[in-house]
Amino acid sequence: MQENLIEITGFHAHVYFDTASRETAERVREELGARFEVQLGRWHDRPIGPHPKSMYQVAFSPEQFSKVVPWLMLNREGLDILVHPSTGDDVADHTEHALWLGEKLKLNIEFLKTVKTT
Repeated sequence: MQENLIEITGFHAHVYFDTASRETAERVREELGARFEVQLGRWHDRPIGPHPKSMYQVAFSPEQFSKVVPWLMLNREGLDILVHPSTGDDVADHTEHALWLGEKLKLNIEFLKTVKTT
């Protein structure tokens, strides 16, 4: 069996919200920033890139995964969250390597294919 040479350099959690759940998303964001070593991304109040809803991104290291993801599982307050690794293959990271908390939303994968990273 060949060894898997894909390296995970970090993780992203995309926290989705709408007008009705924005306050909840703010609470979850504040707690993430206070409890963990994460980088909180900008608020996007409309769909952007492959994301079908408003969202913000939370970036964290592989060492933080075992702390951040279980906390999100128990404290997402009904929000839908995409968690994916950063391996350099955006399409695979957002699809076959992804994990969803809540509803699995339909991403615009065609967008990712047009901006492929190396």
